[in-house]
Amino acid sequence: MKNKVLLPGTTAAGQQTTLGVMGGGQLGRMFVHAAQAMGYFTAVLDPDPASPAGLVSHYHVQTDYLDEQGLAQMLQRCAAITTEFENVPAPALRTLGAQRVVAPGAEAVAIAQDRVREKAHFVRCGVPCAPYAVIETPEQLRAVRDALLPGILKTARLGYDGKGQVRVNSRAELTAAWAQLKSVPCVLEQLLPLAAECSVIVARGADGTVVNYPVQLNLHREGILAVTQVFEGNVAPTLAQQAVAAAVSIASGLDYVGVLCVEFFILQGDSAAEPSLVVNEIAPRPHNSGHYTLDACDQSQFDLQVRTLAGLPLQQPRQHSPAIMLNLLGDLWLRDGVVPVTPPWDEVLALPGTSLQLYGKLQARPGRKMGHLNVTGADLAQVRATALQAAELLGIAPF
Repeated sequence: MKNKVLLPGTTAAGQQTTLGVMGGGQLGRMFVHAAQAMGYFTAVLDPDPASPAGLVSHYHVQTDYLDEQGLAQMLQRCAAITTEFENVPAPALRTLGAQRVVAPGAEAVAIAQDRVREKAHFVRCGVPCAPYAVIETPEQLRAVRDALLPGILKTARLGYDGKGQVRVNSRAELTAAWAQLKSVPCVLEQLLPLAAECSVIVARGADGTVVNYPVQLNLHREGILAVTQVFEGNVAPTLAQQAVAAAVSIASGLDYVGVLCVEFFILQGDSAAEPSLVVNEIAPRPHNSGHYTLDACDQSQFDLQVRTLAGLPLQQPRQHSPAIMLNLLGDLWLRDGVVPVTPPWDEVLALPGTSLQLYGKLQARPGRKMGHLNVTGADLAQVRATALQAAELLGIAPF
């Protein structure tokens, strides 16, 4: 359905404009906070009665994502609907999109849900990605080129935070890994020499306007984002320009409306070559690596999510402070993985420029994203020193 401008606050008819979100996790929670701050009512569809977003929203539709009554309630309450994670079933978004503004649209989300379609889109946009092969049949498995090994076998669907991925060094390991993954459709990517990882967040409006944040330098541990650093010069200027241009091309090629994160690998250059970029994957929503925008920018990624959904004007966001974000996983609440502890938040918040956001999740588990800590300051040296102090207090490995 074509986007229209949905103004915040009370309408002339005395009603409140309500924006909906499919999914009730922390990204939905932060979207709800941003929408409410601007004057919108909010509705969340999520089956979990204790979902972080559902607990703070005006309305919580507690059903499965494909439940007809739940979707009908969202249509009744909401003027426009977005999503907070890419595995919301695309058919649910198509049902909603037939009668309401849905951004991003079902087709863009469907492409992000399927690595095979996602890779094909990168190729269409002329954005380089790692050499790969699609494996959906035993014949395709046997036809894999030797040059793709060693590689990483990834399920085409439902993989995130390192899940659904197996590193393989030989054909025997590849065959065993595909069997281990239940012979579901997969993509085998050639293993490349990585120097670093980065991401770019763009927001694209229904009128084609695109704005972006600076390139974010990311550190992953065990497949989960651990640290994001954003400051001038964190990535070579040429690479930064290439990353932004690639992200804009990918978003425009999808006719995308909403906030999109594009993740990249920075490849090591040899003695005769400079480092280069390949795209890894896209996330059709705000992203963990963009949480620093809540404290270091004049508009957060969630503010832009509200603007794109409501059809409001987009302006280029401005980063006013260098920033480092520490991801806070459930491990911090568990000594030796089992004994419950309370992290020393008072000591952490005594450090200058620290901003803590916990997501309202009731149970800590190893690897579960429980919150984040942003550190900002007047200069990078101060920010980095403070972030390292905070990491030491929390038991997070230095970076």
